[in-house]
Amino acid sequence: MNTLHQRVEEALDTIRPYLEADGGNVEIIEITSENILKLELKGACKTCSMSHMTMKSGIEETIKKAVPEITGIESVGAII
Repeated sequence: MNTLHQRVEEALDTIRPYLEADGGNVEIIEITSENILKLELKGACKTCSMSHMTMKSGIEETIKKAVPEITGIESVGAII
């Protein structure tokens, strides 16, 4: 059985090609005991003016659909 962390990574892998095409990426920082996922946008995504939209409508939607146990998603280190 896949761990929660592995399942989140697999979900992120489905959207990474789009982030990488724009010079960015995303990294899991932590999954808390309350199943809150903390992510950090990397590269161009970190300073992009559209990063909030990427996080909400792209990453968050993908994670919640693939891994419903995740109760919340927070961006760390981003300027959003």
